[in-house]
Amino acid sequence: MRIARFDDDRIGVVLDDRVLDVTDRLAERLPIATRSLIRRLIDDFAAVRPLLDGIVAAAGPSAGLPVENVRLLAPVPDPTKIVAAPVNYRDHQSEMNEAFHISALGFFLKSPSSLLDPGGTIRLPYTDRRFDHEAEFALIVGRRASHVTPEQALGHVFGYTGLMDITMRGGEDRSTRKSFDTFTPLGPWIVTPDELGSPEDVELELTVNGEPRQKANTRDLIWSAARFLSYASTVTVLEPGDVVTTGTPAGVAPIEHGDTVELRVDRIGSLHAAVSADGAVPCPTGGADRGPVPPPAPERHKRPASEETA
Repeated sequence: MRIARFDDDRIGVVLDDRVLDVTDRLAERLPIATRSLIRRLIDDFAAVRPLLDGIVAAAGPSAGLPVENVRLLAPVPDPTKIVAAPVNYRDHQSEMNEAFHISALGFFLKSPSSLLDPGGTIRLPYTDRRFDHEAEFALIVGRRASHVTPEQALGHVFGYTGLMDITMRGGEDRSTRKSFDTFTPLGPWIVTPDELGSPEDVELELTVNGEPRQKANTRDLIWSAARFLSYASTVTVLEPGDVVTTGTPAGVAPIEHGDTVELRVDRIGSLHAAVSADGAVPCPTGGADRGPVPPPAPERHKRPASEETA
């Protein structure tokens, strides 16, 4: 099942190219709480799945709204945390000249306020720093997880989605460089495990303005999705609706004002974001010449030699 948030915090089941609005029926069945409706759905999914299956079975071919006529929202608006994997593909470790990978680095946290809706705009805050795209495969936690084993981990997953981990390069802490508002595009929707199949064989590809940048398969992860979720649960309790993202492969490169970034994840869908530097100012911190060394920028990002020596 594909479950989307759209328009004014509506919940829909995505059927091919249409969205079947199930918000009102869910609101009748789910307990009132301060959490978002989607997190209430995640909490009680086993109880309401038969209701959703019945609605889908009764829907005709023209039921619902065309996907292109709705405004998709980040699938979960209020996770308690976003847990992210540093250096979890060996090709990315090589391109970043990193001495260590996830086995030594653990995880870092991104601010939940960095989430961005599909089709939103990534806002680059500074005029004098490099900002890169990072394509990732992400998990949405479905059941509270604390000290679960890798064998148990996927049983705590509600579903899967795409994520872009937008990153400022430099020596500041990862959680600073990756937590600017709009730096975590998420979506386009959540795909439940029964529909996705194995998370250990999922293709993902990222393009900028149609130019291929990153392409990988989750089978190349150093720590699998299950192992990473298991480890994270031994450090911090993972709550329903939390986002656990598995790291980026090689091919990271700068994004600039006017770019359009697209992440396509096999069996999930496409996530788009625009890029804007409107309102950017000089960076107030001094980490530009520190930290991991990213790969050289593609030709379009390189300044002419006359400018380099000016």
